[in-house]
Amino acid sequence: MSVTISFNNVIKKYNDKPVISGLSLDIKKGEFFTLLGPSGCGKTTLLRMVAGFNSIEGGEITFDDKVMNRITPQHRNIGMVFQNYAIFPNLSVKNNVAFGLKNRKIPKDEIERRVDHILDVVQISQFKNSMPENLSGGQQQRIALARAIVMEPNVLLMDEPLSNLDAKLRVDMREAIKLIQHEVGITTVYVTHDQEEAMAVSDRIAVMNSGVIQQVGTPREIYQRPANIFVSNFIGRTNIVERSLKKVDNRQVLIMDENYQIDLDDITQYAEEIIKVSIRPEEFTISDTSEGMAGVIQHNVFLGINVHYTVQLSNGENVEVTEESTLGEPLEPGTEVKLLVNKEKINLFHYESEKNILEGDSYAK
Repeated sequence: MSVTISFNNVIKKYNDKPVISGLSLDIKKGEFFTLLGPSGCGKTTLLRMVAGFNSIEGGEITFDDKVMNRITPQHRNIGMVFQNYAIFPNLSVKNNVAFGLKNRKIPKDEIERRVDHILDVVQISQFKNSMPENLSGGQQQRIALARAIVMEPNVLLMDEPLSNLDAKLRVDMREAIKLIQHEVGITTVYVTHDQEEAMAVSDRIAVMNSGVIQQVGTPREIYQRPANIFVSNFIGRTNIVERSLKKVDNRQVLIMDENYQIDLDDITQYAEEIIKVSIRPEEFTISDTSEGMAGVIQHNVFLGINVHYTVQLSNGENVEVTEESTLGEPLEPGTEVKLLVNKEKINLFHYESEKNILEGDSYAK
């Protein structure tokens, strides 16, 4: 019921213009795998290639060891969930979910058993005899999910399935989808441009840009150790600043400003040059000592758990800083502060290639 999916040097062209060039990737059996990236990056194109809706101009896509390039969509045993649900408004919940099984001429008692089971899994059994128009958007999305899963596909494909829901319902549904996918164990390929959504549901994520995979990893790996500047900027919020890296008495030292330097333990190959530094807002600490980068609070935003500050540094740069609101009253604009940096959580990038130059994973320390 579940397969591995392999992309081997896959190529896709539109009017002889390459959209995806030589992409290779392996998705594990039973994995919840997300294709994440901005609009036009190629993620939906790649999903449609898995489904068989888009042709493949080069390379191979395999399910386990079976090449799927010329297999028609109806013979790939896939389930699909779209952002518009595609529910039949004239059929009850039960009959919507049973629709595909009836087309396959499955025995009536088997249909009843499978439909009842999947409605329990997606937690809408109580609406079995209801019409879709009487249900919420989240409940309709569960119908679409049940209808795809009840067919017992080898692969479940989901294209921006939550984009039509309001913010709170999106959070509820992404948690539900994650639990349901783990319960049924189907290899799932999920497409979204929403970074937070991808982080919440995925076992692993492939971040794409312009048809090229920038990085593949767990949500933690991608957030904490991005492979390049694009990934660092795309996943979550961050501050990118240019700083000097120097060798001082056989130590690698990052010069944050004239009064604040950071010793680095996990970088050895760069002696002295300008680099780019990524610092997430939560990795700054507003210091109550004389140590740190000097700055002035420009404005603050209270967001319940956190307070977001914009701080102008002494060199004129503005950085975002996040602190827990439990630390006291928000600091007012005009307040002079010193900022410390959690050196274990910063990322350093080569100035020209913009690739991460850190060694190892200091987050495990």
